[in-house]
Amino acid sequence: MFQPSHFTAVLLFALFASTVFGITQRETPPRMFRYGAYCFVLFVGSAIVLSWLMFLIAR
Repeated sequence: MFQPSHFTAVLLFALFASTVFGITQRETPPRMFRYGAYCFVLFVGSAIVLSWLMFLIAR
């Protein structure tokens, strides 16, 4: 059975959520792709920043 790591789970969530956001929030395919990519970068970037912040607080 497939058991992803935490980072893989974050990437999968970001991929699926940004795909849905891109499709539902924009009208034309180029704008859908750009908005989906933008959301993906924000999801992954915020997860990395927050994980480092939690790591530094826990130390």
